[in-house]
Amino acid sequence: MAKDEAVPAYEQVKTWVRQHIASGEWRPGDAVPSEAALMEQFAISRMTANRALRELAAEGLVTRQQGSGTRVAQLHRISSRLVIRDIHEEVAERGHVHTTRVLLAEEERATPELAQALGLRKGARVFHTVLVHAENGVPIQHEDRYVNPAAAPDYLNTDFTRVSPTLHLLEHAPLTEASYCIEACLPTAEEARELGIRRSEPCLSMKRRTVSGAHVASVARLVYPGTRYSIAGQFQA
Repeated sequence: MAKDEAVPAYEQVKTWVRQHIASGEWRPGDAVPSEAALMEQFAISRMTANRALRELAAEGLVTRQQGSGTRVAQLHRISSRLVIRDIHEEVAERGHVHTTRVLLAEEERATPELAQALGLRKGARVFHTVLVHAENGVPIQHEDRYVNPAAAPDYLNTDFTRVSPTLHLLEHAPLTEASYCIEACLPTAEEARELGIRRSEPCLSMKRRTVSGAHVASVARLVYPGTRYSIAGQFQA
């Protein structure tokens, strides 16, 4: 495939994979070329190959699992899909600067409700992070996340001012399933304070649960000020 210098390399890889799937040449369950193979074919870095494959996985076109590599996803069921993206990349693509404030990053013990959500026993170890993401200095997301240590054992060793929780999880706990709920809400006192808004300001709340292989990887509550953020999705058969 000829390189188009105007199109980012990872997008060229994604387009190439989509074409093989759309043509029927690659069927559900078929293996997709590995990162190493893509690096050689497209003369790209491992980081670029990894980004292309994880974004395709987030879009539901392929599945990634340690030990079995990347495969074409089963596409016989039409469902509502929300692409899970790294907020740093999302902000950067708008030509803006993304920054993160870490409010909390620690190990805790699972409450009964949290243990049920993560598929763990009551009192099991969990990782808890609370972050505020900003775009050009303006807070746009309050992220409250719990992570299963079995899915991402090095999670708390991450510098979250440089690597987002989403990116860490996509790279270390490849997504195989996700569920989410988006609704209008009013922020809690803490959320309003950290986002710099009034408690009466309407927000969007996304509750998300992700699965990686045999483990529930994380559960998160993401809150966005309604006047500063919008969520969009697309489906194409």
